Amino acid sequence: MISASEREQSTRAEYVLRRTKIVATLGPATRDPATLGELISAGADVIRLNFSHATPVDHAENVERIRAAAQSSGREVGILGDIPGPKLRLGDVEGDVVELEEGEELVLSCDGSSGPGRIPVSWPGFAEAVHPGGEIFLADGRIRLRVTKTTSAAVRTAVETGGPVASHQGINLPGTDLGLPSTSEADLAWVDFAVDHGVDLLAVSFVRRRSDLEPVEGRLAERDCDIPLIAKIEKPEAAENAEEIVAATLSGIMVARGDLGIELPLASVPRVQKRLLRVAGQDSKPAITATQMLASMISSPRPTRAEVTDVANAIYDGTDAVMLSEETAVGQHPIEAVRVMDRIARETEPDLPYEEWLFTRVAEDPGSVGGAVAQGAVGATYRLGLAAIVVPTRSGRTARLVSAYRPRVPVLAVSPRIETVRRLNLLFGVRCVIAEDWTSLRALLDDCARLAREQGLARSGEKIAITAGLPQQELGTNLFEVHRVP
Repeated sequence: MISASEREQSTRAEYVLRRTKIVATLGPATRDPATLGELISAGADVIRLNFSHATPVDHAENVERIRAAAQSSGREVGILGDIPGPKLRLGDVEGDVVELEEGEELVLSCDGSSGPGRIPVSWPGFAEAVHPGGEIFLADGRIRLRVTKTTSAAVRTAVETGGPVASHQGINLPGTDLGLPSTSEADLAWVDFAVDHGVDLLAVSFVRRRSDLEPVEGRLAERDCDIPLIAKIEKPEAAENAEEIVAATLSGIMVARGDLGIELPLASVPRVQKRLLRVAGQDSKPAITATQMLASMISSPRPTRAEVTDVANAIYDGTDAVMLSEETAVGQHPIEAVRVMDRIARETEPDLPYEEWLFTRVAEDPGSVGGAVAQGAVGATYRLGLAAIVVPTRSGRTARLVSAYRPRVPVLAVSPRIETVRRLNLLFGVRCVIAEDWTSLRALLDDCARLAREQGLARSGEKIAITAGLPQQELGTNLFEVHRVP
């Protein structure tokens, strides 16, 4: 029988061992309740719903299944809805998946027709955007086509690099401005879906500039909803405008390397990724590193050494979360892919430059009370040997500021809002639990100390930091106290 002391040590070890969060995409390989429960138990912190695939009815059922699986697993997880955005996509592929062979002809039809050797395209103006001799990429750049002939109704191509192609996968035309609107009515319908079904975070696809976020922000305001937005950086223009996009988004960014690797020279992607993670950190915003992180595990039970290094390097560069896409959506080894991510993070995190990041990771803002208090709280953990930081929060802002300074000790966010509890699963080093709203400052401080002990972050007699924002002062994060755990 495990003693109370051993249980406490096990709980404390969990906090110490993994701070990086794991985002896992739901799909046919993980949609059944049993597998979904395994996915969460293996370590998935946020479940991504790709709205480019499946219907609103399907995704409504997915939300219900995620909530039920999380409850059974004893872990709250966030749900990230990924809005399709202005991306050119294939229509329905006959049989849903087709294998393209090098040298064969493929016709991309603009009139909706499909059949052997023919796949429809979702945009009627597609034929006018391409020219004979031009390149077309499918499936995150894995498939390359060469245009041989165009008519008003179809584009004939030769397959230069083959492989499997599925319904609704993206089409990339590097260097071509298609003039598609930043947000369509279909996208806004998905925003409504997210509000109606309690989705916790929304990813906005193909953001190119700050203004591309405004239609989604406007619809959320109309619905009186505060779902945080994650701007997906997939276009060269977005990389160039990263500072203004990061400053505008309420949640953070996703470094979507699949499309970046097609739209930019491939050799430029690592440099751009590092810069984007740095920009997000400077503004105290979280970042997700995504696409093809463990792509070989779609079919193999083991990743390549290069993939393991790729995941570790993203963590070394300060990412908050690493994301699995096809690996968990359609892969043959989805649970093991999450476990591999978990092991890589645990092995990497002890070597992170926590003390250095305290002074270098976030840009100084002399007028920011919240930033100064958060930095002071994290700094105090080193000088005073504090066991943990406890952050009571309603919106999650204080927890985000503390996380940005990358404390070595565990961070426990405490919130009376279940939405905040789930959303904070994205933040590096932060675990959040639900608590009753507090009637007084004394009750708040005492409750935080009790929860730190009950959650295994600190033992009786140890000191912790408590930092929060007192709304009466209208200063944001403005409270810091060193508290001894009873």
